[in-house]
Amino acid sequence: MSDSAARHRARQTVINLALALGASIGLVIVLVLIVPRDDSNRIKPINYAGIAQEAQADSKLGIFTITPPENWWSNNAVFNETPADTVKNFTAGFVGSDTKYIGYTQAFDANPTWLALNLSTMTITGELKTNHYTWQIYKSIEAHDPPKTKDYMMVLNYKDQNYVLLYGVAETTEFEYFAKAIDKKISRIPELAGTSND
Repeated sequence: MSDSAARHRARQTVINLALALGASIGLVIVLVLIVPRDDSNRIKPINYAGIAQEAQADSKLGIFTITPPENWWSNNAVFNETPADTVKNFTAGFVGSDTKYIGYTQAFDANPTWLALNLSTMTITGELKTNHYTWQIYKSIEAHDPPKTKDYMMVLNYKDQNYVLLYGVAETTEFEYFAKAIDKKISRIPELAGTSND
């Protein structure tokens, strides 16, 4: 076998390998393009109002429901009847976009330890007055980037040892919307507020 023939065969082998590799890559690209992908949000909206109303009926506690802002939807709602800390509570969460979330916890007959644990990494920074109540505003002692869900919290002691904790990552005006919506619901339900406000 001559040197030229050997070189030709070696060159042809390299060319064949390159062609095979290119064909394989092309096939992968075609498959990626034609195979349908589910780009929808994996977290689905839930029937928040229905869950809250059922929890209220079963527990006989003054669990409220609010209407979130336009384009916000609930991704979580649950009544914790026998939690480890013994404080019965209803929690709900709302999504405004990929980066906005506001949740709340409505706690019944909470003890000082429960509240202290929830605020253990927080410091009070101000307050917000809504129509009937005054909310205490807390922020995390440690700054996080990106912010964590409970880096910002608003606390309302609306009756005896009953509390609402409002928390999340959103604009201040959006927190105020939720606080005012909760204020409105609590103040209009006698068993929540302790008085009737018509």
